[in-house]
Amino acid sequence: MRSAKDFFRPLAVGAPAPLREVPLRPSRMIHFFDPGNEKMAAKVPALAARADVLLGNLEDAVPADRKEAARAGLVSVARQADLGGTQLWTRVNSLDSPWALDDLVTLVTEIGDRLDVVMVPKVEGAQDIHYVDRLLAQLEARAGLDRPLLVHAILETAAGVANVEEIAGASPRMQGISLGPADLAASRRMKTTRVGGGHPGYLVREDPQGDAPRVTYQQDLWHYTIARMVDACAAHGILPYYGPFGDIQDLTACEDQFRNAFLLGCVGAWTLHPVQIDVAKRVFSPAPADVAWARRVIDAMGDGTGAVMIDGKMQDDATYKQCRVVAELADALAARDPELAASYAAAEKAGL
Repeated sequence: MRSAKDFFRPLAVGAPAPLREVPLRPSRMIHFFDPGNEKMAAKVPALAARADVLLGNLEDAVPADRKEAARAGLVSVARQADLGGTQLWTRVNSLDSPWALDDLVTLVTEIGDRLDVVMVPKVEGAQDIHYVDRLLAQLEARAGLDRPLLVHAILETAAGVANVEEIAGASPRMQGISLGPADLAASRRMKTTRVGGGHPGYLVREDPQGDAPRVTYQQDLWHYTIARMVDACAAHGILPYYGPFGDIQDLTACEDQFRNAFLLGCVGAWTLHPVQIDVAKRVFSPAPADVAWARRVIDAMGDGTGAVMIDGKMQDDATYKQCRVVAELADALAARDPELAASYAAAEKAGL
């Protein structure tokens, strides 16, 4: 075990000092694109105007014979595209693949100054993060980078979920964790072939009421995993995310799943198609009425101690803290999204 005194020292001579706090930048949607697809890569500047995060995907959905083309395409996009204030992430190949090492060496040394976060798939324990942590430090030193790249882990195996707390605290590079429902379902031997979302067979049924039909309610396959992931992330000061929702045409179910994750504490989700971007933007932005209410409570509570009555409802230090979460998120999002800032201001002025 490393000494706590050493935790914030660079892991390689000449590497930048680790961050002591994860930057809280808007990341309501992590939008995936294939950088080896020229048509898709050409759309990146337009997508950057809509998305908080663009992620060049090198792993799943990229065939083995196109891995090198995808990697080269990401280098080209990073060097040429004007992304404005949009973050650029990448998902490298899994650490047991023949491509992961080349992914990290190439990307850090050639475009490390343009990348914000490296997403690592199929993380099973702290050992995977420790390996990436040391390697990134060595490559950052080689490239002369003045800031460390952050690391994002995907929960895609039963071992990863079992070790999620140690993964979340494995390195000061840890930016966040995402749910990877498809691979996780396979790892657990779950009997679903859907990518995220619920399943009509996973339900509860009301007790018999004579001969009347018994009502059923579909349950959420991912509730336990998301809640555990959120707790691990919150305990270590990093950010939790819902992963992909594979049914591109079912925007209603996509919105429901994203909203469940948002209410449980997730800050964003993956978007696989541009139509999902607006869904994620809407769901992971606090509603204007909720922001106005939060600010009203904060104003009434003053220093946050004691208790007050507002519209017949008691507010105390616990609700004050809840309202601070909503208001601070709204401030961060409004700084990036002028349209959202205007809607928040209008709601507050109207006294909603």
